Amino acid sequence: MTCPIERKLVAMGLALPPSAPSRALFLPGKITGNLLVLSGQICEWEGVPQYFGPVGAVFDIAVGQKAAQLCALNLLFSIKAVAGSLSRVRSVVRLGGFVAAGPGYPDGPQIVNGASQLFIDLWGDAGRHARTAVNVSSLPANALVEIDAMVELSE
Repeated sequence: MTCPIERKLVAMGLALPPSAPSRALFLPGKITGNLLVLSGQICEWEGVPQYFGPVGAVFDIAVGQKAAQLCALNLLFSIKAVAGSLSRVRSVVRLGGFVAAGPGYPDGPQIVNGASQLFIDLWGDAGRHARTAVNVSSLPANALVEIDAMVELSE
């Protein structure tokens, strides 16, 4: 049976990916105390990148937000895999967002909003979080966006 958060995803026309394979030697997440620290996830579906960087001078921010949302869906997969259920999330503490962009690109934070908005839509005020959003010269697999996170878990 699915949890209420997964039912919200379905109502939004979204779904968890069937898998979120790792590209290197790291865990998808690690629990310490009541915190789950999640490794960065790029904008891929079952290991296949879907959006590529770097952002050009003329770029549709909505496309970038979809890429960030896909990163967030991979993070949700990791939460469920490590914590056992998305229902264990008490609050989203922090997101870190990375956007592949050239020098001077001003809208990286707007792109990362695609991930932030999904967590807020799913958990309401408990989904609001501290955040970093930075532009970088490149990301793994030439991905457009990578997002990492930290969430507080219930017992």
